Amino acid sequence: MKKILSIILVLALILATLAVFTGCEDKKTGGEDIAPVGGEEQNGGEESGGEDADAEDDFKIGFIFLHDENSTYDKNFMDAATAAKEALGLSDDQVIFKANVPETAECYEAAADLVDAGCDIVFADSFGHEDFMIQAAEEFPDVVFAHATGTKAHTENLPNFFNAFASIYEGRFLVGVVAGLKLNEMIEEGKITAEEAKIGYVGAYPYAEVKSGYTSFFLGVRYVCPSATMEVKFTNSWFDIAAEKETANALIADGCVLLSQHADSEGAPKACEEAGVPNVSYNLDTREWGPNTYLVSSKINWEPYFEHLVNCVKEGKPIEQDYCYGLGEGSVEILGLNDAVVAAGTAEKVEEVKAQFLAGTLKVFDTDTFTVNGEKLESYLADVDSDEAFTPDTEVVSDGYFHESEFRSAPYFDVDIDGITIK
Repeated sequence: MKKILSIILVLALILATLAVFTGCEDKKTGGEDIAPVGGEEQNGGEESGGEDADAEDDFKIGFIFLHDENSTYDKNFMDAATAAKEALGLSDDQVIFKANVPETAECYEAAADLVDAGCDIVFADSFGHEDFMIQAAEEFPDVVFAHATGTKAHTENLPNFFNAFASIYEGRFLVGVVAGLKLNEMIEEGKITAEEAKIGYVGAYPYAEVKSGYTSFFLGVRYVCPSATMEVKFTNSWFDIAAEKETANALIADGCVLLSQHADSEGAPKACEEAGVPNVSYNLDTREWGPNTYLVSSKINWEPYFEHLVNCVKEGKPIEQDYCYGLGEGSVEILGLNDAVVAAGTAEKVEEVKAQFLAGTLKVFDTDTFTVNGEKLESYLADVDSDEAFTPDTEVVSDGYFHESEFRSAPYFDVDIDGITIK
């Protein structure tokens, strides 16, 4: 009997030991559908350097992406997260990606999974994720939840929920200048007349973010090419390669001699390359798909915000509830200026205009530079507080310009100005 009891005790000890190791492994991986950035564990175990290092290694940040790296929009966030990881000295295990998370309750589930995996910060990148992030923030008050393009942080007033965006309209204006100079070159070379300087724009949805983007781009074009007009078509999808290419071809068929986009694939750049039409991209240098037609791209660089967010949490500093970064902080960039295609003198002109933005002497939505139904925009109530009825609530025109992203970070410019046709 004593021998049998001894065997039972040994077996129990073995099972208990296995349970301990299994539990540690589950906590480290966070489930099969959660992937650390590098795919392999790093900086763990006895070589991590004692108690302080162990506490440091416990810190984690999780990211929720609408699509995967095939979307230029989501890849831009992924690249910034990876760059911030390296700059902050975080291990691969401390930065967790969850991709292809739709704007449904699956976002809440993804956020909850990341909390279970030990994340101190959870960040989501798409507008439709916001309500589910708020739900998670209410349920997990000890975790910081941050969200891009959202509108509700400043009205919800949750102590652990934050919105962030950037003054990308300035970047859109700058690449518009690049496009306008190209139109001028085409006019001077006799390829088109001034009256034929028609731009096409592939938009995702008729949301304020998209309208703000294509309007600031158009105003940048007109800054150097005043005869330009623009036609906009929507795909009603953020990412649809076929639809974006089809829409681009339709715009070209309508007589558009240069294209830009607020959509997340290479569809439009490929259509432009096939048709020999110059184009401006968003979030990514698309030269590989259009070496003979790609001009330039603009993007929000999220790395500075991610670093700021992590440092605030780790150092116990307050986080801005609704923050908008810009050119001065390196959060708005133009990238991939294609010297083989852009007009002569483009780089110098871009630096000149950028310097005016930094000095505060140039405003994108200067009301002297556009009209609405033939009249100057003297006053405009924007939907800044974003109630369910989308009620206009804030006067945003003063001092001669529309104050975009100053009353909240996410864009609220939704004005239809003259010179732009929506089809």
